Amino acid sequence: MIFRDDAPPAPAWRDHLQATYRADEDTLVETLLADAQIAPDARQRIGGTAYALVEAVRANRTLRSGIDAFMSEYDLSTEEGLVLMCLAEALLRVPDPETADRLIHDKIAGTEWEKHLGSSRSIFVNASTLGLMMTGRILGPADLPEDAPQGTLRRMVSRLGEPVIRQALRQAMRVMGRQFVLGRTIEEAMERGKEMEKKGYRYSFDMLGEAARTEEDAAKYFRAYQMAIDAIGKDARGKGVVAGNGISVKLSALHPRYEPGRRAEMLDVLADRLLQLARQAKGHDIGFCVDAEESERLELSLELIEKVYGDPSLAGWNGFGLAVQAYQKRARAVVDVLAGMVERVGRRMNVRLVKGAYWDTEIKRSQELGLEGYPVWTRKVTTDVSYIACAKKLLDRTDLFFPQFATHNAHTVATILEIGGDKEFEFQRLHGMGEELYDEVVGHNKRGKPCRIYAPVGGHAELLSYLVRRLLENGANTSFVNRLVDDRTPIEAIIADPVERLSGLSPKRHPHIPQPRGLYPDGRPNSKGIDLSDFTRLAPVAHAMDEAGCGTWKAGPIVGGALRAGNGVPVTDPADRRRTVGHVTEATADDVQDALARAEAAWQAWDATDPDQRARCFEKVADLMEERMPALMAICVREAGKTINDAVAEVREAVDFLRYYARRCRETFGHAVEMPSLDGKAARVEMRGRGLFVCISPWNFPLAIFTGQVTAALAAGNAVLAKPAEQTSLIAAAAVALFHEAGVPGDVLALLPGRGETVGATLVKDPRVAGVAFTGSVEVAHIISRTLAERAGGTAPLIAETGGQNAMIVDSSALPEQVIRDAIVSAFGSAGQRCSALRVMYVQEDVADGMIAMLKGAMAELTVGDPSLLSTDVGPVIDEDARAGLQAHADRMDREARLVHRVAVPEGCRDGTFFAPAAYEIADIGVLEREVFGPVLHVVRYKAADLDKVVAAVRGTRFGLTMGIHTRIDRKARAIQAQSRIGNTYVNRNMIGAVVGVQPFGGEGVSGTGPKAGGPHYIARFAEPRVTPLADGQPEAVRAVEMNAAKLLPGDLPKVQGSHAGLHGALDAARAAALAWDRQGGAKRAVLLEDAAERLMRDAALLAGMVARDTGRPMAEAAGEAVAAVEMLRLLAAQARAEFAKPMTLPGPTGEHNELQLHGRGLVAAAGGPGATLAAAVAPVAAALAAGCPVVVAPDASLAAALERVVAAFRAAGVPEGVLALVEGSDPDALCADERVEVLAWAGPEDVQRRLAVALAGRRGPIVPLVAEAFGPHYLHRFAAERTLTVDMTAAGGNASLLTLNEDAPQAAE
Repeated sequence: MIFRDDAPPAPAWRDHLQATYRADEDTLVETLLADAQIAPDARQRIGGTAYALVEAVRANRTLRSGIDAFMSEYDLSTEEGLVLMCLAEALLRVPDPETADRLIHDKIAGTEWEKHLGSSRSIFVNASTLGLMMTGRILGPADLPEDAPQGTLRRMVSRLGEPVIRQALRQAMRVMGRQFVLGRTIEEAMERGKEMEKKGYRYSFDMLGEAARTEEDAAKYFRAYQMAIDAIGKDARGKGVVAGNGISVKLSALHPRYEPGRRAEMLDVLADRLLQLARQAKGHDIGFCVDAEESERLELSLELIEKVYGDPSLAGWNGFGLAVQAYQKRARAVVDVLAGMVERVGRRMNVRLVKGAYWDTEIKRSQELGLEGYPVWTRKVTTDVSYIACAKKLLDRTDLFFPQFATHNAHTVATILEIGGDKEFEFQRLHGMGEELYDEVVGHNKRGKPCRIYAPVGGHAELLSYLVRRLLENGANTSFVNRLVDDRTPIEAIIADPVERLSGLSPKRHPHIPQPRGLYPDGRPNSKGIDLSDFTRLAPVAHAMDEAGCGTWKAGPIVGGALRAGNGVPVTDPADRRRTVGHVTEATADDVQDALARAEAAWQAWDATDPDQRARCFEKVADLMEERMPALMAICVREAGKTINDAVAEVREAVDFLRYYARRCRETFGHAVEMPSLDGKAARVEMRGRGLFVCISPWNFPLAIFTGQVTAALAAGNAVLAKPAEQTSLIAAAAVALFHEAGVPGDVLALLPGRGETVGATLVKDPRVAGVAFTGSVEVAHIISRTLAERAGGTAPLIAETGGQNAMIVDSSALPEQVIRDAIVSAFGSAGQRCSALRVMYVQEDVADGMIAMLKGAMAELTVGDPSLLSTDVGPVIDEDARAGLQAHADRMDREARLVHRVAVPEGCRDGTFFAPAAYEIADIGVLEREVFGPVLHVVRYKAADLDKVVAAVRGTRFGLTMGIHTRIDRKARAIQAQSRIGNTYVNRNMIGAVVGVQPFGGEGVSGTGPKAGGPHYIARFAEPRVTPLADGQPEAVRAVEMNAAKLLPGDLPKVQGSHAGLHGALDAARAAALAWDRQGGAKRAVLLEDAAERLMRDAALLAGMVARDTGRPMAEAAGEAVAAVEMLRLLAAQARAEFAKPMTLPGPTGEHNELQLHGRGLVAAAGGPGATLAAAVAPVAAALAAGCPVVVAPDASLAAALERVVAAFRAAGVPEGVLALVEGSDPDALCADERVEVLAWAGPEDVQRRLAVALAGRRGPIVPLVAEAFGPHYLHRFAAERTLTVDMTAAGGNASLLTLNEDAPQAAE
């Protein structure tokens, strides 16, 4: 598995290169420091040279030093600096005025431009600041001081209007771009460069552009390189490789699938393209440099370079070169590998030593993938030391290399001057930067060393990503460029010897950047990933997968810890149905009954087990899964048709569930809290197991979701009967065996494979089953809901996740390359067989043509095939039924929609259940009759003015699982999320792959019941509050209320007034008020609840008197009910303030913001019947209001008067009338039937409760919760909807927060 049989042989140097790929930083630094050592007298001379260089730069700095001064004034530690980065990245590509104006308003309003005016000596900086300040003032006039000059300015600009401001800002962005980009065309760039050439500079031209996403892109970039090489060559006039101008080439621009998984193809196709360009450069005798890119491509890039550089057709030409990144831990090994190449080929190579441009991306990727370490140094000073060590190696072998030192750091320049001496080398700098520094180096009247300018070439559409990268690198407050022009920074501080500084640091790695496996601040390990770019690590994984026993795997009922496997039925590989991968024996009726009986006998002992002991079992299972990852991956690939990427992610998610729920188990269970009970007595409440839980898991995540359900149910103290999907019982059996090995008793966890209609139905109907966790179709979820209602009357919870009609909304400010990258993986990853997969992409019509063309081109690059190969993008669908359903939909779309593209399925796939991925353009989401569970994407164009209609259309599907938003307008993204009742919203990234504890997963509406899997509230739903009355059940407050109530005369007690709204009017008003009440926020609602509690406490004697009078209960009981109701209000208010006031920020990888928001679940009907206590009637009303839900109260007649008083207290406290209404004489059955009711809370007889539960379960659409449980720590969450928001903070080009980290601050906790 993983590798093709005909894969090219590994290069001889692979092991040497990869030995330091992600090695321990502290260990590597010791050898690095040794390699970078310089003699003391030389170090002294270096310091003197560096000091003189900086002094000269500062003394000679003039008004023309535009961009360096700009970076100093607007560094990334300022809000204004970040705003400029965002505007520079997006504004120039937005075609429509409306979006451009919203972008400007979003970024500029509220910032403080005036504080920068006049603080720089640069005309460029002050002119730019004035323009930005004017724009900001238009957008935020209330902030303007009313002095005459600014007031006049404001009036003048207001008359000009937004179109003028828009064009002015666009022009400002273009001016900024010209500071970094030499010319729009190669001809313009060469002409502009003539003046610097006269001063002794030479150029390497870089043809700008994003990495190719399509073959059309690659062809365009290839032609651009060809034209540039010809133009440079014609202008060279025989100067040669060293003295003349050259070109830089990006491999990612030459092929849309330049990635390790496509190694064989790249060594063929991409190598040929690179060779063609190199031959062309040789023909003109100009320099040809291959740029360095991300670390995962390093080995592949060196293989390509070795093949092309060694081609005999390039003999006699010394122009071939490449860039080496000093920030990579492998940099010194790269120089060794290159030395070996040169010695074998016999031609000198040009090596451009850079520090590296993707540092923040490397950090984030390693954290996301759970890798063992970083491929780059985590401290900037270490990169500086690595640069020196590499420079020494290059300068020691000038017989092999022509070194080219790219740096803007004066100390580095001084070091190279010292150790380079009279050897042949050159410096390099970026166009627009470092000019003053190198004016002190270039020329015979200075230090006589040549410098080549790396000069980007391209129009504004191409310069965006490059521009932002430069802003990020050099706007960071730790950047040398930034500090060089800042007179407040002492020269001694910015020329400090990096070797000396690094030697004194401990630890050597960055104190604020946790290791990828130590990502989470609570100490929970990040699940272990596999670096699929490191073939030295992949080879043993591939071998282990091959040896995992495919064909011999067995599954059957596991009851009492023993596998009951007979001959079984064969399980075949969905990628090739001729291959039998194992055998499954279905559970018999006797197996099911035996498992139920064992579980019934065993669950209480498990529930009584110390939660820490239960948690340790789960952590042991996690460790076992990581140890046996290749074997588990093999089953996922062969049984479920998962690709290698997906198989790794599957195991990792299962591991994350185990460790996350282990921590939640310790936090949630094993301790009691004092709370009032619904019967009005003081009590101790402890969360305990419910009994027997049935877990019915799907085939699309056969290990991850299976493990998550089982672990959560076990963590809560339940015994579990696990019914896996029929298609994927083998992986479930392997998982259960690990649970038993880790210490979970055999009777506590049983596996019962079989069909849903038999095994599943039998389990759900059994009266011993206390709850069901289910992931699957909406239809089956409703069947389970009805069965539980008929049997258990709403007391057995159904925790269901049921899919989605998931949309991505793309506006014209989004970067097309990012959109298409994310759409491809979201729609076609896992063959579209994810609940979270993208189904409908809405694209603003202003950019739709280009976006759809790029989508078509990117789809053409997808590979459908054997999922066991790393090169495969899309594997099979799960079975023939799935394929037939998808084909029926495709046939309909072929008739009724416009085909964008259909991916070809190779002939070799004919024996598997493959379906050709396709994209169609449709009129609207309403065209789709149901969720299409497979690799089919639907595209809809929309007008910018119709965005609200788009959101309404998505919401109108009643699904609410995932949504993607691509925009650079933050306010727009937030507004879309606020209008959409969606469980998981992702901004400027893909919309799949929710990470446990980072993006808790689950939806609303017909997408599920909640709570979110992998979130803080999930396992509590598998438990119930166990209430134990306190010995002193009548505290002093109750006795005082009882005494005061006894003093009241009958005439003192109010009677029912009866002037209440009708049911339909109350429901309409509540629905209209819902959004505003939810948006009021938990803190404000908490204040109102506390106010109401105080009012009710003052009325407690009256309430007790009314309850005693109308129910006939003793005054002592009535007093207890009144006090309990007040205490519940106070507890719920405190909880609302703590949990609903602001989103909970969740941990995650750097450069990503994740938050969990709690919202009201919707309109609540709180109904009651005979025998209900006042506390039981008030609890759901208070909880619903606290959570942000409007409430319609339909009380039993015996509590009507008291609840009138309660409602009056809420109203007096400030709860709006529409938010809370009391209706008399309402039939609870009518409430059940009314689709406006989204939650029903019931306090009353169990027989009525059962009838209501059945009625609710019979409704179409979302499963409506019936809340009738005891009051406990998690009661409030029953009225809450959880929503997560995930924002890629690096989408605009990089991670500003990471780049501005202070290495010298106290060490952060890990």
